[in-house]
Amino acid sequence: MTVPSTTPALVWSADYLKYRWSDDHPMNPTRLALTMDLATTLGLLDDADTVPPLAASDEDLLRVHTSSYVRAVKRAPVDLPLGSRATEPVHGLGSEDNPVFADMHEASAVVAGGTLTAARAIASGTSRRAVSIGGGMHHAMADWASGFCVYNDAAIAISWLLDNGYDRIAYVDVDAHHGDGVQAAFLDDPRVMTVSVHQHPATLWPNTGWSTEAGSGLAEGTVVNVPVLPGTGDRLWLRAFHAVVPGAVAAFRPQILVSQCGVDSHREDPLADLGLTVDGQRAAFLAMRDLADRVCEGRWLAVGGGGYGLVRVVPRAWTHLIAAVLDRDVDPSTALPDEWRERVRGAAPSIDLPSTMSDDGDVDYAPWDGPGGSPASGVATVDRAVERVDTAIIATRRAVYPALGLDPEDPRD
Repeated sequence: MTVPSTTPALVWSADYLKYRWSDDHPMNPTRLALTMDLATTLGLLDDADTVPPLAASDEDLLRVHTSSYVRAVKRAPVDLPLGSRATEPVHGLGSEDNPVFADMHEASAVVAGGTLTAARAIASGTSRRAVSIGGGMHHAMADWASGFCVYNDAAIAISWLLDNGYDRIAYVDVDAHHGDGVQAAFLDDPRVMTVSVHQHPATLWPNTGWSTEAGSGLAEGTVVNVPVLPGTGDRLWLRAFHAVVPGAVAAFRPQILVSQCGVDSHREDPLADLGLTVDGQRAAFLAMRDLADRVCEGRWLAVGGGGYGLVRVVPRAWTHLIAAVLDRDVDPSTALPDEWRERVRGAAPSIDLPSTMSDDGDVDYAPWDGPGGSPASGVATVDRAVERVDTAIIATRRAVYPALGLDPEDPRD
C-alpha cells in the first residue's frame, strides 16, 4: 500500500456545471458555482492542489453499468426530446426526476471521471485526501437512471480501487436519502462496507435503507443502515452517527474511506425533512475526516451529493467540506465575505442571506450509553425524540454488530 502524501487534492472543473437537467430542476449546478466562489473568496483555494477531472471512459462506466444502459444514455438526447418527461421512461431516462438534457452522457462522464480522478490521486500516493463536490450520484443503478443520478461515480471509483491495491473499502453516506445505488452495487461483496445515515425509509424516497438491511453470506455485517425520523436535528443525528458508524467502520478495518456528503439533511432543504444545521453537517464532515485519520492512515475521498438549498445552505456546507479536506478548517463564526454576498444578491436579490458560516447549531451531542441508558443533561426536554433515535441505534447495532465481532449492547464498541 502506497504511503499517501499529505497534499490534499481538490478535483474541479467548470465542466461540472454542464450537468444540468433543466432550468427548473431542483439539482441546479448553481450550487456548485456558488460553493467554489465562496471557497475562493475565503482564501481556501490559495495554493491548493486543484486537479481537473478526466472524463470516465466507457470501460470505466462498465465497471458498474450495463452496456445497454451506457448506449441508452448516449442516445437519449437523440432519441428523446430534450426535457422530456415520459410516463414510461427508457432506463429511467426521460422521467420526471431525470429529464433528458443535451450532452447527457458527456456531462455525466465528467462527473464520474472526477471521482475517479480523486481515487487515482489517493491510490497513486499523490494525495492523502481528495474531494470532488460534483460527485455523489449515489442513486444510479446498473441499468437505470434514478434520483437525479446518471452514472454512479462513487461505485465506479470503489470498483476501480478494488482493482488497484485496495481490498477493504468503507463507504459512508450522510445524504438525507438512502445510498441505495452504492449499496446495490456491493451488496454481496465482503470487501466493501456501505454505511448510510438517512431519513427513515417509511417517510422518504427511495424507501429503502431499513436497519434490517445488513448484508448476507460472506457480506453479512457489511451493509449498515441508520434510519432517523423526520425532524432529527444536529444533536440527535450526531448521537446516532457516533453510536454506530465509527465502531462499525473501525471493526471492518478499511484501507480507505469514501464519503458521500449530501447536505439535503439541512432543516431548510425542500426535498427532505431532517433538521440539521450547517454546523451539524460540518461536524459530520470532521467526524469522517477523524475516522479516516484513525483507521485508514488518513485516506479519505469525499464527494458531494444531494442538497437543494442552492444559495443559503449548499455553498456554506460544502465550503466547510472543502476546508476539512484541505486542512483549512473554517471557524463557523466566520462572516460571509461582503463581496460574495453582493455577487449573490445581484443574482438572487429576493433571498435573505445568512451573515456567517454558521446557523448557530448545537453540536454538543450526548453520546449513546447503551439500551435503556438515560440521556445526558441538556436533552431531557426531548426524551421521546431521544428514545426514537436510540431505537434506531440499537436496531442497527443488533443487525450488524455481531457479524463484525462487536457487542451491540455495549456502548464502548
